[in-house]
Amino acid sequence: MSITAERRAELIKEYATKPGDTGSPEVQVAILSERIANLTEHLKTHAKDYHSRRGLLVLVGQRRGLLDYVKRKNNERYTNLITRLGLRR
Repeated sequence: MSITAERRAELIKEYATKPGDTGSPEVQVAILSERIANLTEHLKTHAKDYHSRRGLLVLVGQRRGLLDYVKRKNNERYTNLITRLGLRR
C-alpha cells in the first residue's frame, strides 16, 4: 500500500521546483496523490477495511489543505499542479 523509495524519488524529481526540493507543496501533493491512488486500489478489493478508509480520508484532507494553500498563494501554480496530476478541482 505504501510507495517505494524509488517511486518517491521519481515524484520528487518530477515535481520539484528547484534542485534538492523535497518539501514544496507541489512535491507533497504529488506524494499524497500517489498514496491516495494506492489506498483507493486497496479499498476496491478490501471493501470492509475501515481503518484504511479513515486513513484515506485523512490523506485527502491533507491534500485538500495543501491545494488550498497553493491556490491562495499563486493561482497559476495551482492550476498547473492540478493539470499535471489530473485532479478535477
